[in-house]
Amino acid sequence: MGLAERRRALGYSQEELAHALGVDRRTVGRWESRTTTPQPPLRPRLAELLHLALDALDALVGQPQAAHPESAGTPPPDHHGSGDLDDMIRRQFLRALTITSALVALPPDEGAALTDGALRGTSEDCLRMNGHLWQVYQLARVKRSVYPVVRDQITALNDALEDRPRAEAPALCGAAGDLFQLAGELAFDGSRYTDAAASYTLAASASQEAKAYDLWACALVRHAYVDLYERRYADAVGTLSAAQELARRGDGSLSTRHWIASVLAEAYAGLGDLCACERALDQAEEVTGLGGPAHHNGGWLRFDGSRLAEERGARYLQLGRLDLAEKALVSALGQDLPASGQSLRRRGAVLTGLASVGARRQDPEQVLVYGGEALLLARTTSSGYVAHKLQGLRTDLGPLVREPRMAELNAGIDALCTT
Repeated sequence: MGLAERRRALGYSQEELAHALGVDRRTVGRWESRTTTPQPPLRPRLAELLHLALDALDALVGQPQAAHPESAGTPPPDHHGSGDLDDMIRRQFLRALTITSALVALPPDEGAALTDGALRGTSEDCLRMNGHLWQVYQLARVKRSVYPVVRDQITALNDALEDRPRAEAPALCGAAGDLFQLAGELAFDGSRYTDAAASYTLAASASQEAKAYDLWACALVRHAYVDLYERRYADAVGTLSAAQELARRGDGSLSTRHWIASVLAEAYAGLGDLCACERALDQAEEVTGLGGPAHHNGGWLRFDGSRLAEERGARYLQLGRLDLAEKALVSALGQDLPASGQSLRRRGAVLTGLASVGARRQDPEQVLVYGGEALLLARTTSSGYVAHKLQGLRTDLGPLVREPRMAELNAGIDALCTT
């Protein structure tokens, strides 16, 4: 049975299935003809509508396709993968982890042999460069432009891992855990969630070797976001609970535990638990009591409480508390954010949230004003993060999707889903 047969067996027309998913009817038609496949954020809802497990859905419609598949019969540029830059980064990460594990396992006499000709301070150099890369990532309007720089740094880290003595391996593992998290962020922003999860897993493994508990905990937090995006809220709570245990062994002056609480609030909101959500948000707001620059390190930990208004608004929206959500989101929109790539993503999320409030109130003007600006930001920045938020908006449109004025907004979001 194909998708069309399954749809008809359950009594859906193409229009009805498209409406339930917040996509255009033509998109469903392309899935049924296997011209395209449903994108990962849409799959959990599609599986639910078709009464299928996710693996059964994959068998029915196929795995998500790459944005630019190679033509049939064209051999890959090398023998280790497709030659795509993403695959190159993934292979380099795996190689770096393998070398790291080997160095940690070396007996003392073999480790000492590596000291010949070694220069001191290599791990510090790697960490310093990682810090610069995080700054570049935060300022970049188009995140994928950072890939070549990350690739160069991975090469430098590989060289360091091969040439350092065993005593320096923990510091280099920490540098690797840092860099893996950045690569995961790049994949996540590009909506490549499998790649992101793999990078975060490597980050956690390297951080464990380094005994860097806050770094390790933050890798788990980022991994939990993959579960949240696929609506596996209970799984996210389990991952975040493990991150909490790690944070208790870490540096109490850092904001790790407060960031974990803010993400737990999202998981609890997904489970419909208002009380637990508000408790977690209150714990997150305790970050303001830390004081000084210890809120974050500018790289893998950047939680300083500046996003709490938008986070609270988003959580209330999840829970259907529209008045509370709008109040918090309007407050967040009024904050003076610098013109950086990271802030553009944040603004896009807030705008989409306000559009969703309008959609649930059946207010087309609010949807068009805020949703239109968010769509422009998504196009300008090529941000998968904002695109994902807009896909969620379409599920809130309901009858408004039939409004003639919604056609342009709906078509624009549809283009983001299928490119």
